Amino acid sequence: MAEQVHIFDTTLRDGEQSPGISLNTQEKVEIAQQLARLGVDVIEAGFPITSPGDFEAVEAISRCVEGPVICGLSRTHKADIDAAWNAIKDAERPRIHTFISTSDIHITHQLQTTRDDVKGQAKAAVALARSYTDDVEFSPMDATRAEIEFTAEVCAIAVAEGATVINIPDTVGYTTPEEYGRYFARLYELAPELRGVELSVHCHDDLGLAVANSYAGLLAGARQVECAVNGIGERSGNCSLEEIVMLLRTRGDEHRLDTNLETRELARTSRMVSRFTGYPVQPNKAIVGRNAFAHESGIHQDGVLKERITYEIMDARDVGLDSNSIVLGKHSGRHALRDALEQLGFKVEGNALNQAFKQFKEIADRKKQVTGLDLEAIVSDRVREGSARYELAWFDVVASTRHEPTAKVAITRPDGSEAVGESGGDGPVDAIFGAIRSATGVASELRQYTVSAVTEGEDALGEVTVMLRAHRRLASGQGVATDILEASARAYVRALSNALEGAAIREAEGVTAEAASEPARPGP
Repeated sequence: MAEQVHIFDTTLRDGEQSPGISLNTQEKVEIAQQLARLGVDVIEAGFPITSPGDFEAVEAISRCVEGPVICGLSRTHKADIDAAWNAIKDAERPRIHTFISTSDIHITHQLQTTRDDVKGQAKAAVALARSYTDDVEFSPMDATRAEIEFTAEVCAIAVAEGATVINIPDTVGYTTPEEYGRYFARLYELAPELRGVELSVHCHDDLGLAVANSYAGLLAGARQVECAVNGIGERSGNCSLEEIVMLLRTRGDEHRLDTNLETRELARTSRMVSRFTGYPVQPNKAIVGRNAFAHESGIHQDGVLKERITYEIMDARDVGLDSNSIVLGKHSGRHALRDALEQLGFKVEGNALNQAFKQFKEIADRKKQVTGLDLEAIVSDRVREGSARYELAWFDVVASTRHEPTAKVAITRPDGSEAVGESGGDGPVDAIFGAIRSATGVASELRQYTVSAVTEGEDALGEVTVMLRAHRRLASGQGVATDILEASARAYVRALSNALEGAAIREAEGVTAEAASEPARPGP
């Protein structure tokens, strides 16, 4: 019988720290609910002290998401721990995760303190967190570059104060699988009390080894793996949730380890996170990429047609890459749409259903069939639209090979008024973006523009992702429509809204002396 590995998902905390990602509370709740359907054991919902918006999102998730442990991250400061507890206290199963660096690199240059102070802070932080909840996790940040004897001493202090989970993070993706395995073995020798708590791994992908290192840690005795959907996160990202989960599921014969995840939800979770964050999934991404189960070689195609296992080590259906089994026609009614959405895991009622039905009818008039993938895109699109500061009202484009394209765009402001802007451009998309800048009066710089099809065929929905810089902030947005120009306009408007939302939050918060000297954002 396989031993269970607990999946600690940090998509909403470490994942959201990726450049350009700016999730609002509603989007975070949607993702958290999908993570609960997926069956993750722990959701690290955010870092409550960093902003009122982050606190609000963690609190909302704690109150409405059932099943997983809901975790809030904090530094060892009392204010951090108090904020984390206040945000998660209404959760069915709350956890406080506190951390401090044990590497001399961080102690000297970032914290500008001493080893004795680090031990004192760790002791006080875990004790305070434990006074709030029985479930406390402690992380010695940058552990893989720290002296192991000192890290073991700090971890032993945390266990003595009541920590129930000790996480050993490879914060900068520095270690190797063999080295990480030896690290755990030596840690157990130096601090035998660690065998009485759960050990966890948190690996970054700076050298492309996040999954391999996480796996090595599990083989060495850890039973919790910290990961993110699509591998998003600081710098090169985190251990990819879908990859480590399917590695454990597919090669259970080798390690006798597994998770309790409903793997058929993996692809849907991946698509939702991609749409909300604006981070596309590369075609050759393992498990959930467009090409993960595609076969171009004639030899491979021949083998798979004769017997799937000749070239496939897992079944596409096991990770949920069969959403197109749901198909609706243009004459389908509200009841059929609601049932189809419920099959996909979306509970949509009232006005939200009316809006989704309206958009469904508009798309159905242009497409022969509306599939499950189309419906996911529609619902995701409605969530993003409802949170925008600006919305696209209408646009006109004049394009020609003989003259410079021009565009006229109307934008609905937050107060309901309408602003119109006009612009020329190198092409119709560039002209639309210029007209949006003119209408809003907000200076912005396009950094990235990508287009993909939601499904196959000439009538496929187009999905556009835009990343831009405005108000000294990177932000992304996505738009979905059968018309690429419309999808592009929606994506740009939403990216601009996200940039302005972030700027407004920063202005409302102000900058404290503590935040200026020691930013709260980084974590294990």
